[in-house]
Amino acid sequence: MKRYRNGETWDFESEMPAVSRNGGVILGLDGGTTSTVCVCIPATLHSSGRVPDHPLPILARAVAGCSNHNSVGETAARETIEKVMAQALSKAHSSRSAVRAVCLAIAGVNHSTDQQRILDWLRNIFPSHVKIFVENDAVAALASGTMGKIHGCVLIAGTGTIAYGFTEDGREARAAGAGPVLGDWGSGYGIAAKALTAVVRAHDGRGPQTKLTYNILNELGVSSPDELIGWTYADPSWARIARLVPVVVSSAEAGDEVANKILHDSVLELASSVEAVVRRLGLCGEDGKDAFPLVMVGGVLEANKRWDIGKSVIDRITEIYPRAHPIRPKVEPAVGAALLAWNYVIGELSDLAADH
Repeated sequence: MKRYRNGETWDFESEMPAVSRNGGVILGLDGGTTSTVCVCIPATLHSSGRVPDHPLPILARAVAGCSNHNSVGETAARETIEKVMAQALSKAHSSRSAVRAVCLAIAGVNHSTDQQRILDWLRNIFPSHVKIFVENDAVAALASGTMGKIHGCVLIAGTGTIAYGFTEDGREARAAGAGPVLGDWGSGYGIAAKALTAVVRAHDGRGPQTKLTYNILNELGVSSPDELIGWTYADPSWARIARLVPVVVSSAEAGDEVANKILHDSVLELASSVEAVVRRLGLCGEDGKDAFPLVMVGGVLEANKRWDIGKSVIDRITEIYPRAHPIRPKVEPAVGAALLAWNYVIGELSDLAADH
């Protein structure tokens, strides 16, 4: 097979058998600020052209680090993406010649220029017959809840946060997702950053005393709030800060008013992002009573003992939009990306058949 790049990333292909997997394979990649996951599925999912019932046949899965170019730079992001795709194909005992389609759903893809730049780069990696699709990671998260159908609204709240929505006729809208500097305060980073700020404010007398002080210092193994300055700026990566969210939740569950306010504010922020998308797209219909899927993804939205941020967001949204249909995906976003690619390919085949 033609070598598309120098280096050792694809050396395993020289040892692959000449016969490719029957029907080929599809790659789906979910690239976020915390991790990057790539799955490989067979291109012939179902003879009827429908997504089969669970379990989906996952041939291989590979995991790597951050692939958001806004966080780690474009060179490091591309190296991570290429590495994780190669690992998935190697684990599936397949190669690029067997790939029918690739869908990359990556955090930080916010404009058509981002998409085109990645598409041009991928064209140097895969053979010309491979269909390539590049989306924001929120699109794959939505597809993970709707099994590849692009309609409704997805709310992601992990290290970062974004709400993204699509109408059935292809219109789209997003809210938040601009990163912590520009105010993604419902995110894991936003929650933890507010908690760190509350500790500093309590220490210097600008804010109320809080259990967050003892709990965060204990978690980090430091003895004074003054040491938080050095800890924070030694490595101010978003994911590192966001890992303090469980401490904020446990403090709130123990009755701390400051921690509770931080979490209540995060619920309002997350709900307002969904409301903005639903309102702009009219997903709820003119009377506000149309049904639409609301896919909920991310560690911040997972249930805790008593403080369930995800449930609180759903409760607020359904007060406004009674027929919003909350969905907790049964498959991960990388599988959603693979299903997107599979649906695109099936759709193109259907269009060709109709033309003839």
